[in-house]
Amino acid sequence: MSPERERILQVLKRELDFLEQGGYHALDVWRPPLVFEDTPTCLRTPGSNCSESKCALLRFVPQGHLSHPGACRYIPLNPVGETVDSLYRTGTQEELEGALRSWLLATIQELEKASGCTTTTGDINASS
Repeated sequence: MSPERERILQVLKRELDFLEQGGYHALDVWRPPLVFEDTPTCLRTPGSNCSESKCALLRFVPQGHLSHPGACRYIPLNPVGETVDSLYRTGTQEELEGALRSWLLATIQELEKASGCTTTTGDINASS
């Protein structure tokens, strides 16, 4: 597996772990954490564009959204094309987290399969 692919895989696994550990349900903050942006995944400094960071998620962002702050909000999470941004506006927190979890699991599995890794999404779930 290439070092870049391994880095992306580790970022996605950390994000899945954050989600499954209830990271988006922080009770001691004035608003729920923003998906991707308020997690250890985000390398962006406040006020900067994502393209200025070495974000592993940029490879999943459609070309037309790369220059937006919070570009990761525009990653298509399912075949319908729902994104974090669209689910913030039209979905519930549960729908958003469900779509995010499905996308993370599918993307992790795809990267592992393409690289011939032995870890499976079942192994990820068992450790959580």
